[in-house]
Amino acid sequence: MTSRRDLLCDCAISVLAAEGGRGLTHRAVDRAAGVPEGTTKNYFPSRDALLGAAAARMTALHAAAVRRLRETTPERITPADVARLYPALLRRAVVEDPTQLLAMAELYLEAVRRPGVRAALGRMAVSNARAGAGLHAAAGLSSTARDAGLLDAYFLGVAVSLLALPEEALREVGLDDPEAVGSGLFRAAVPERPDRGRSGDGDQSAHGGGDEPGGRGGGRAAAGGPAHG
Repeated sequence: MTSRRDLLCDCAISVLAAEGGRGLTHRAVDRAAGVPEGTTKNYFPSRDALLGAAAARMTALHAAAVRRLRETTPERITPADVARLYPALLRRAVVEDPTQLLAMAELYLEAVRRPGVRAALGRMAVSNARAGAGLHAAAGLSSTARDAGLLDAYFLGVAVSLLALPEEALREVGLDDPEAVGSGLFRAAVPERPDRGRSGDGDQSAHGGGDEPGGRGGGRAAAGGPAHG
């Protein structure tokens, strides 16, 4: 059962996504939560406290998702399985329900000036990177937490671009196919297995070739650009 505090934080995340940072007020959260005016301010007296609580809540939600991922990872997961995960995650984040992504983008901007938000997002980034590296290791990949963290950063930048840019711009810069972009993100950041050429078990589709179109060399250029400006 969700506590009132968590309910208010969830509504703050929804308000961030819908109205942006400037729209996040105590009254807006009260309205979204359907609680008497002044309730949110009683729990979070300042805007800094409200933003910090929203960031902490999002971090906790991501940590719970990480735990579920660990608990449900099949024993015989393959690199191809992992590669297919990223287009699915990109589609879910951008198309199916962009609430978390939009709120995350707003919190990243707030974190530049707010140490509490920055600390919460830092914990989330480290947790996600470690979980990603663990998932890759289960598939026999040699990814480190740094590789997974870079992939996470690529993912965030590309996802925001998919939400923010007009369709003609996405076509011009090669981001108009989320399926291909999601696969390219994986190839861009995850080291190839030394035995890739001998495996024959679908790894080729997971990693591609060095400088071939859609291969690791091309994937890094396509996926890395939007994430790093």
